[in-house]
Amino acid sequence: MYSKHYIRLVAQQLLIGRSMSTVSGVPSYSRKVRPVSKMRGWQIHSYGSLDEVQYSESLKMPMLTSPNQLLVKITASSVNPIDVAMIKGYGASVLNTLRCSSQIEFPLTVGRDFCGEIVQKGLGVSSRDLDIGDEVWGVVPVHQQGCHADYVVVERYCLSKKPENLRKIDSSAVLYAGLTAWSGLYITGHLGGVLGAISPVGGGRGKKVLVLGSAGGVGTLAVQILLAEGVEVYATCSSDAVESIQNLGVPYVIDYNDPTHVEKLATAGKFDIILDCAGKGTEYATEVPWKFEQYITFNSPVLKNIDDHGFATGMYQNTMSIVRNNVVSANAQKGLVKWGYFVPAPQGVAYLQKLIEKGKLLPVIEKIFSFEQVLEAYARVEAKHLRGKIVIDYN
Repeated sequence: MYSKHYIRLVAQQLLIGRSMSTVSGVPSYSRKVRPVSKMRGWQIHSYGSLDEVQYSESLKMPMLTSPNQLLVKITASSVNPIDVAMIKGYGASVLNTLRCSSQIEFPLTVGRDFCGEIVQKGLGVSSRDLDIGDEVWGVVPVHQQGCHADYVVVERYCLSKKPENLRKIDSSAVLYAGLTAWSGLYITGHLGGVLGAISPVGGGRGKKVLVLGSAGGVGTLAVQILLAEGVEVYATCSSDAVESIQNLGVPYVIDYNDPTHVEKLATAGKFDIILDCAGKGTEYATEVPWKFEQYITFNSPVLKNIDDHGFATGMYQNTMSIVRNNVVSANAQKGLVKWGYFVPAPQGVAYLQKLIEKGKLLPVIEKIFSFEQVLEAYARVEAKHLRGKIVIDYN
């Protein structure tokens, strides 16, 4: 469900937070004392529809709770499908388990990736590494309070200096979708080696990958990663997005509305990876005639099954689901069926930053909303069929 690396990082941060020394009951982790203040933000107090989302200009600002945390003033962020899903209660059981005792479920702020400026940092963060006033981009793990507010507190491993050749708006739209694509291809798919080692670009030469749903936030970044690695890329999207995906450099773009698209892709031969960014799920792998070594989907039933049936029964159903689909796939002489996940790994951030600095990766942005229009941004993501990312400008 979550990688061992991710769980270990979370556990380390919890241990650090509990071992801080105190003076007169005040933790001694901060570089400077910040006066109590208020901020703007969007929150929910119960799960449900978008009607549950409330705007306030008097939210309590977050505080550092460990020496490896930083407080960031946000200038831009993006909206991801996980935000809308979490508002509706998706993953609540598992995410509450991952939250430490000092974190509460409500009020809940969503928002996973951002660009901003460091305004405070813990004593464990070296000034040679990051300092107050630095422009940074970052990502918030799904079990922590999000960034659709003026300020957010994040762990050191979740952010780095913003790429100099990328606008603030663009920087806010990369990391959640980009890390999802990266982890699917490298952690789950082992493209080019373990964890996509930061080696010279081109590690995917000789491989053939099909990206389903290439016009969305994850899909547009996935195809660019693959092209940068020298992969032979095939992609599906709707007819109105074909030209834009071709403009990214994808040589083989298929309109999934074409009734013959399944047969057309079948003639392409065996794919090393089919990356499902369209939410088709594992069953789709058993329905189409395409041959593959690996079919990786981000539409995993893991959290939903646990939400609906509890941990024990939910995990049993998850196990049976993936085993059943792999048996069917093997009987059809196809490859492994797998689930891919977002992983907030610093290796992935460094990898994406390297591609951006080389001019090989740029987010596709469908529309920019103001901070006051966050509900409209959520509604656009809820409507699906995105053409890139939805971004919030805080200025």
